[in-house]
Amino acid sequence: MNTITIKELQSREEFHEAFPIMNQLRTHLDEATYLDLVTEAKEIDMYRLFALYDQEEIVAVTGFKPMITLYYGRFVWVCDLVTDSSQRSNGYGERLLSYVHKWGKENGYESVALSSGLKRIDAHRFYEKRMDYDKVSYVFKKPLGS
Repeated sequence: MNTITIKELQSREEFHEAFPIMNQLRTHLDEATYLDLVTEAKEIDMYRLFALYDQEEIVAVTGFKPMITLYYGRFVWVCDLVTDSSQRSNGYGERLLSYVHKWGKENGYESVALSSGLKRIDAHRFYEKRMDYDKVSYVFKKPLGS
């Protein structure tokens, strides 16, 4: 019996259940801010949040949004992808990212793109070697202050 399921999270309660996993990647967010950001991003920015469950327990989550830009055309931007630190190397990240690829293709998108922090060497190896991603650019950020 297959105990792995992938489900789109829709309610604040479901977002709340995913927070302990997401917080391992987004350590700068407290739960209230996370809940507000996910809710707002879903409402105005087409953000989608999916969880991979094993034995009815969330072990990995991804957040992504479909986008259109002149550089990438129609593509899916993976904003967040994280597997519970105690569950890594079990293939969950690969299954969840493959699900995003399938979702994108089924919905008429041409590619999937993401950024990864400079120090996340294991993640880079995963994207390039395991998932066959190309490194095509750097991402730059400038805080605007208040």
